[in-house]
Order: sequence, then C-alpha cells, then structure tokens
Amino acid sequence: MGAEALGWFSSFVLLLTIGKQVHTQWKSGSSEGVSKWLFFGQMTASVGFTVYSWLVGNWVFVVTNGLMLLSAILGAVILMKHRRASRRDRASRARAPAGAARA
Repeated sequence: MGAEALGWFSSFVLLLTIGKQVHTQWKSGSSEGVSKWLFFGQMTASVGFTVYSWLVGNWVFVVTNGLMLLSAILGAVILMKHRRASRRDRASRARAPAGAARA
C-alpha cells in the first residue's frame, strides 16, 4: 500500500470514528459528560493543522483536518443545543406547582 493510500485510509477511519460519536451524541438527545473544551480544543487544533498542512502541501491532512473542524463545530452546536434544552427543562420543573405530578 502506498503512502498516499495509507494516509487516505487512516483519514477515513478517523473521520468515521469521530462522525459516529457526533451522530450518537445527536441521536441520544444528550451531551451529558461531554466537555465544551473538547470541541474548543479540537477546533483550535484543526484550524492550526489545516493551515500547516496547506502550507506544506499535504492534501490528505488538509482535507482530514478541514473535515475534523466541521465535526467539532457540529459537535459544539449539538452540545449547546442539549445544554439549552436541559436548562429549560430544569427551569420548567422549578416553576411547576408544588403538588403537580412530575414526569
């Protein structure tokens, strides 16, 4: 297997793995235990690695890190959406009358 093929294959595996995690987070409707710093760090590193890879002309890593940046943005958006919904749910429960049944 050539070096380029190995790079593209590894890129595919990495993106598939991260994509599956973001999909699971979205489908579960919960981001419990997921740190916002994970996505901030991933976005920062992906921007840096994308620029670096472009400067050295490594297209495997330009594409991979560009797509990793998109996955980090998507993961962060899902995280913020889940946290907003969780805050709304807690606020609704706090405003419920004392004798009301809670789900």
